Amino acid sequence: MNPLNHVAIIMDGNGRWGLKYKKSRNEGHKEGLITIEKIIKETIKQKIKYLTLYAFSTENWNRPKKEINYLFNLLESFLINRISEFNNQNIKLKVIGTKNFTPKFNKLLILVEKKTLKNTKLQINLALNYGSKSELTIAFKNLQKNKEKISEKNITKYLYTKNIPDPDLLIRTGSENRLSNFLLWQSAYTELFFSKKYWPDFKDEDLCEAIYDFQNRDRRFGRVKD
Repeated sequence: MNPLNHVAIIMDGNGRWGLKYKKSRNEGHKEGLITIEKIIKETIKQKIKYLTLYAFSTENWNRPKKEINYLFNLLESFLINRISEFNNQNIKLKVIGTKNFTPKFNKLLILVEKKTLKNTKLQINLALNYGSKSELTIAFKNLQKNKEKISEKNITKYLYTKNIPDPDLLIRTGSENRLSNFLLWQSAYTELFFSKKYWPDFKDEDLCEAIYDFQNRDRRFGRVKD
């Protein structure tokens, strides 16, 4: 059975779910938060230590401004209302991505990170304004700035995910079968699982199905099977 320490999820399909069932993309984002809470609970139950959620990509700024504003207002309320709960559940929150939002939202992100810093049961990495190509570009610029040798070890220490183990399993919902600029470096040997369900329809039993599938895969990491 393969050990599972880190699960990453591309939470795709909120907008399409909202249009299909509520005639509103925003309603899909709202429903998607409920799914996040369910998946967090199941992640803890499965004793997984790291959960990375792709919440907003660098490309998502191309969406309509009204949708972006709604999404960040929703996320702001979610974080404000969950700080105490995160601490009660011993959950640490870390934001990966470039924090260049409004001063108010940046302040909230820093506050949540600070308040939950010492929690140890589960670390949630929230990918906000995240793009893997941008992350790698910044890493190389820092290497150049500090005149350091280009090596895997040195590149890794300048990534947003420094000190975070690479994901063992990456799940994408919403029927799309691509990585969409998410954890490209970190996912070199990650097992991929694609679900046709939109994110709001993804249940804890679906996470269990993905975990079961992962645990029964033959992971060789380039080695020849005995």
